[in-house]
Amino acid sequence: MKLKDLLVGLEYTCSDGVDVPITDLVYDSRKISPGCVFVCLRGSSADGHVFAAQAAEKGAAAIVAEEPVEADAPVVMVKDTRYALAVMSAAYFGHPAQRMKTIGVTGTKGKTTTCYMIRSILESAGLRTGIIGTIGAVIGDRVAPTENTTPESYEVQHFMKTMADEGCRCVVMEASSIGLKAHRTSGFTFDIGLFTNFSPDHIGGNEHASLAEYMECKSRLFRQCRIGVVNIDDENWEGVLKGHTCSLETYGFSKDAALRAENEKLISRAGYLGVSFDLKGQLDFPVKVDIPGKFSVYNALAAIAVCRHFPVTEQNILDGLNSVKVKGRVEPVPVPGHYTLLIDYAHNAVSMENILETLREYHPHRLICMFGAGGNRAKSRRYEMGEVSGRLSDLSVVTADNSRFEDVMDIIADIKTGLAKTDGKYVVIPDRREAIRYCIENAQDGDIIVLAGKGHEDYQEIRGVKRHFDEREVVADILKELGKA
Repeated sequence: MKLKDLLVGLEYTCSDGVDVPITDLVYDSRKISPGCVFVCLRGSSADGHVFAAQAAEKGAAAIVAEEPVEADAPVVMVKDTRYALAVMSAAYFGHPAQRMKTIGVTGTKGKTTTCYMIRSILESAGLRTGIIGTIGAVIGDRVAPTENTTPESYEVQHFMKTMADEGCRCVVMEASSIGLKAHRTSGFTFDIGLFTNFSPDHIGGNEHASLAEYMECKSRLFRQCRIGVVNIDDENWEGVLKGHTCSLETYGFSKDAALRAENEKLISRAGYLGVSFDLKGQLDFPVKVDIPGKFSVYNALAAIAVCRHFPVTEQNILDGLNSVKVKGRVEPVPVPGHYTLLIDYAHNAVSMENILETLREYHPHRLICMFGAGGNRAKSRRYEMGEVSGRLSDLSVVTADNSRFEDVMDIIADIKTGLAKTDGKYVVIPDRREAIRYCIENAQDGDIIVLAGKGHEDYQEIRGVKRHFDEREVVADILKELGKA
């Protein structure tokens, strides 16, 4: 492969010829090897342009930059190196998106669960489907870890090539606002783009400068897909669709939705929470989902609205929704006794309010929320989470999450500031394992207990060190210690 082959579709200038053989495409200066092309990316803590000369010294055949650099190698100048990396990565891996149907899912909440629902339905119809998202890149039974909800474009293309090579006919991908902003999904056109919902989040720091920017980044998906499927019940849907170039389809509870839900009913028994509803509009049959709450209806509607574009039957849809399991998303954990224990990824006020309001609808004897907050993140998130749990829970069990480089007790003090704005009862147990033990030992019949914040994660980061910590294993160990396993 030659450099010129990777540059097709890009506007660029080059200090030398582009008829140069290329052995690899690299954006991490630690991975530079002889014959590679090094793409200089600006990050939050480092700028790849600083390493251009070093890359040339290590044998890079060419440098791609968006500002002048001194390097003893051909320098390709482009307007945006992140966009260039996406286009070049697609070419480097042979444009794998052209070998599969591609689905991009964006929204503040529900992306992961909806992706898994889509995959489950499609695979029920015999369509092997890969996932790229928060939990990782899923190919069959394998899960490859990803550093971000939407990985860097090179990884996206690499994963898609692997999926296509292994017989996947579809790929469904979480398209985060940051991923869209950083062109991680550029270089190809999605067959379907899906919008779940929009609410304030990811504002400030290294994320988005404003709510308007957050919305604009979400909207980019609908200028990069052929068909847009949108939640018409969300008050921001028109803003997210501003400037769209795709055809549009709608879903929701609204009578104006092309695919809508009616007759929603909550289903509950000890250890089980679910919901049923009737599909109307483009499809007409009853549906049951083994995940609680109205948001599960929205996620299922979204998945069905996407999957109706594929050769799937009513039974495929029902089987797919019946068998879907999403690690760390309102995930039930088997326990003895007549109470319900759930693990959920709710790690900010919006997601916590969503899950607690949902669980309230099931009229538990007590709703108990165990949670902490991440260190080295906005303090406002802690105040808000404390206030939400204090308002909606019968008991808050305040503990550690990923405190990172902060003192756990300082984080808990911030959470208590939010709790103080409510009349909510709470206990403080800094050790997360002991907090889980407390919840189990004090569980009463009819309680719903949610262990919030960790979800699918299998580690806890304290003082900058990640240690293995899987809440499913912790619960099992505690039950065994208590003689209840």
